[in-house]
Amino acid sequence: MAWRISGTYVGSCSCNLVCPCPVDGPPTSADGQCNGVNVFRIADGNLDDTDLSGVDVAMLNFFPSNLTSGGWKLGIVVDEAASDDQANALERIFKGDEGGPFEEFAGLTDEWLGMERAAVSFSDGDRPSASIGDSSYGFEPLSGPEGSDTQTTVRNAAFGFAEEVRVGRGPGNVSALGVEFDGIYGETADYEFASEMPEGAPKGR
Repeated sequence: MAWRISGTYVGSCSCNLVCPCPVDGPPTSADGQCNGVNVFRIADGNLDDTDLSGVDVAMLNFFPSNLTSGGWKLGIVVDEAASDDQANALERIFKGDEGGPFEEFAGLTDEWLGMERAAVSFSDGDRPSASIGDSSYGFEPLSGPEGSDTQTTVRNAAFGFAEEVRVGRGPGNVSALGVEFDGIYGETADYEFASEMPEGAPKGR
């Protein structure tokens, strides 16, 4: 089946600044593991005839070591306002059943944590924020050079959800699907994923 989703995401994880996962480095949290979340606002998307536009979905992750070492745990929480058809379509996409970049995750994932329904929200802007049930977190950008109004970015990382992402702090507390952590690192960017991705497109994580 063919699918495509695009929009904006905001993420947070337990790694110290800056999270090394995009360059396949070992996690820098106190326990040496990366617990994280990314909330995706799907501005436009579909899986065949199922329209996914306007749905917010959170992907929770547990990485015990650097990404290519495997042993991942992944799962999603789909906004309770989404239909059952939309929720089921998103689980198939994020689990990797429908091909595309998420299919590459399956070979590195030891446990699929499942799909749950809860209130998921995304607030866009220069300092986006997100919530999953009773959990919430925000994004605080790192400034560029002194006297500049630019923000710190990471480009062309081996593992990233976009070619260029804004990086900063991701304060908050997240608890869902058995993944619980206090956020330290944060990132945000526009994204576009599909069942057929162009050669050299970001792999995601």
